[in-house]
Amino acid sequence: MEWSACVDEYEKLVIRMTTPRVVIDNAVCPTSTVVKVDSARKHGILLEAVQVLTDLNLSIKKAYVSADGRWFMDVFHVTDLNGNKLTDESVINYIEQSLALQSLGSVHYGQPNDFSGSTALELTGTDRIGLLSEVFAVLSDLQCSVADAKVWTHNGRIASLIHVKDSNSGARIEDVQLISVIEARLRNVLKGDNDIRSAKTSVSMAVTHTERRLHQMMFADRDYERKPILESVPTNSPALVTVQNWVERGYSVVNVQAKDRTKLLFDVVCTLTDMGYIVFHATVNTIGDRGYLEFYIRHQDGTPISSEAERQRVILCLEAAVKRRASEGVRLELSTSDRQGLLADVTRTFRENGLNVTRAEVSTMKETAQNVFYVTDVMGKPADGKIIESVREKIGLSYLRVKELPSLVYHKEGGERDEQAVGMAGTVLLSLGSMVRKNLYNLGLIRSYS
Repeated sequence: MEWSACVDEYEKLVIRMTTPRVVIDNAVCPTSTVVKVDSARKHGILLEAVQVLTDLNLSIKKAYVSADGRWFMDVFHVTDLNGNKLTDESVINYIEQSLALQSLGSVHYGQPNDFSGSTALELTGTDRIGLLSEVFAVLSDLQCSVADAKVWTHNGRIASLIHVKDSNSGARIEDVQLISVIEARLRNVLKGDNDIRSAKTSVSMAVTHTERRLHQMMFADRDYERKPILESVPTNSPALVTVQNWVERGYSVVNVQAKDRTKLLFDVVCTLTDMGYIVFHATVNTIGDRGYLEFYIRHQDGTPISSEAERQRVILCLEAAVKRRASEGVRLELSTSDRQGLLADVTRTFRENGLNVTRAEVSTMKETAQNVFYVTDVMGKPADGKIIESVREKIGLSYLRVKELPSLVYHKEGGERDEQAVGMAGTVLLSLGSMVRKNLYNLGLIRSYS
């Protein structure tokens, strides 16, 4: 056999070994579709797999993760938001192809919009009433149309990733002088009277998953260390995070208990990954409307968490990761024909009527604006229903609607016991029913998983 032929066969072997084996099974579980992924282990591969599933707004009911040497195994039990199994072949094929592309290093973020023809603006600063209306007013004044935007607020801080185009040409804004003017004016808005040092505005050239980037921006802004300006009334019980070391095996064991919601697993795994931790084993379970997540982690150099200060930092960062996406306030959905200055007008109406935007998702599909806003009153408390109706009348009752978040559907499985939640009580290895213990047993790391 010639040398070139040997090289070709070797390359084919490498591809077969590094390309994940993806199996999607609707028969093994009566209540969910099971997605199994076997792949070569690399940093961030768990986040990539979770990202593919959550970008489709799938609900992950259970998950088991285990690393055996250089190999990685993920098992996800997923449903759609209505609690149904996945039956659409196009969705199943999309998942299989996307997971394969991720492993081969292809950039694929699973987002429906193409932002290649827009300019990405990153904003961070101190949140205040009416700030968002001022930001959109500046962009409208500078003839920038907003193609897509996501805005998060937490602990008195705001982070936003906004994709804009030239409103006249519809093209990406590439004029260096204009970009400088946009950055300067937005920075002045973010500074206000009190945020001279920490307000930041920049044009992003990197291609990064939008929600992962928002987590990174708020993490860099150290929102987890700050105290909220407004004492909002939480609609959900707070996240409970514990971190303990399993000294005998060299792992740090992280437990997270929170109200279950879509993208909960993504938010936690994203934060662990960007903090430089590797997840070797994990289990995820839902009991009722609560999510229980357990992770066995180490640093990239193989060491566990080494100090009390680091342990406390991990707890604060994970609590912040869960809370950033918490949907505090009334959910308002705006659907209308897009036009220049629409967002500035809508958010100004919110401000003039004493409504504070705590989170926003802005998108434009075929000349139609599809926007979601979460609003509270100026004190961070639930907005008065009469004020909401007054705002709807001013903007248009048929355009702005009050929408409840879709409730996740849960199936009670036989043999499920509430004792599975006891891992949160502080005993590291007492999470009954955890598949992680079975995985560790199979790897010869513990003597029994019963």
